[in-house]
Amino acid sequence: QVHIVESGGGWLQPGGSLRLSCAAPEITYDNYIIGWFRQAPGKEREAVSCIGSFDGRTYYADSVKGRFTISRDSAKNTVYLQMNSLKPEDTAVYYCAATSGLGVATTEGEYDSWGQGTQVTVSS
Repeated sequence: QVHIVESGGGWLQPGGSLRLSCAAPEITYDNYIIGWFRQAPGKEREAVSCIGSFDGRTYYADSVKGRFTISRDSAKNTVYLQMNSLKPEDTAVYYCAATSGLGVATTEGEYDSWGQGTQVTVSS
């Protein structure tokens, strides 16, 4: 397993932007699939986005397409989730996860390392 630390959560009003960071200094991100998941109160954890190893292929849930952007800074061993035009329904604890392998991974069971989560609250 890999030690992962998320940061960047907070409270903001609808329409605002926030950037989450996912750091895992001990791994080479080019060799790992990194995913973002979120869990809202009373709901199951869901996949938000992921970026694949090697070719950097990306995946976005339909609910965030066009608003969220995932990116990878290999030099800093950090993956970012830029979230724009945030809505109240984006309120959740956001988790970063990692797994070695090829392609993309969009289900929880495919990941073997998880961060502690960071709270994002969108409210007026």
